[in-house]
Amino acid sequence: MLLLSSTGARGEMTVLVEEPYGDFGGLNPTGHSAIYFSRICAESPTQLRLCEAGERGAVISRYHRVGGYDWLAIPLVPYLYAVERENRIPASVAPIQVERLRDEYRRRHLERFAPDDQDGSTPVGDWTQLVGEAYDRRIHTYTIHTTEEQDRAFILWLDDGSNRTRFHLLFHNCADFVRNVIDFYYPRAVHRSLVADVGIMTPKQVAKCLERYSRKHPELTLSTSVIEQVPGTVPRSSRVRGVLESLITSKKYSVPIAVLVAAHP
Repeated sequence: MLLLSSTGARGEMTVLVEEPYGDFGGLNPTGHSAIYFSRICAESPTQLRLCEAGERGAVISRYHRVGGYDWLAIPLVPYLYAVERENRIPASVAPIQVERLRDEYRRRHLERFAPDDQDGSTPVGDWTQLVGEAYDRRIHTYTIHTTEEQDRAFILWLDDGSNRTRFHLLFHNCADFVRNVIDFYYPRAVHRSLVADVGIMTPKQVAKCLERYSRKHPELTLSTSVIEQVPGTVPRSSRVRGVLESLITSKKYSVPIAVLVAAHP
């Protein structure tokens, strides 16, 4: 609700650390990371601008296999709940309802990135991560202030750069994207951990670095909160972990994670 109360008049950058879920969450319990800007809005999913009065800002993240793009920007309310207005957010959901809400939003706004199958049906794929994230995951937030000058410079930097897919699970993942964005605003604020994550960037490591950096720079006024997963019959997400933490605490993750690390030293 704190995020939903934001408007473009106030400059804030919020790291979203999203809990893992589903089959892939079992294989890779590090979760997902995205970044929300209260003063930056999406003119389209691939073009940014400063928000106008009353707008809620946008969430930007790196994705895998969504239209061939490296990053996409989605307005805050649709990103969390797959609806366009707060008064349409359901109090509880079932899986079939989540599918319907996502597909309705896709058909209105995301056909270019996730077109219908040849028979006109809803496509499968990673596009579902663009909208309705709060149905699948509990989300931890870490918010710091930004200036309008920083936001303007960031818009130019991201819009003018290449936006072709670069995703790699170990070297160019969603947390790497967030790290690069934070470093644009605050250089060297976020770094990899060779000890906790064997050099792989993870959402948990981003949050830990941001907390440490903010203690040294209290003028950023770091605040934290949690966006709870929407109640209902959708399976619950699980705790965010680092790479070695996953190996130590759960035997079922040990083999797949070890294989990934060994394959990409």
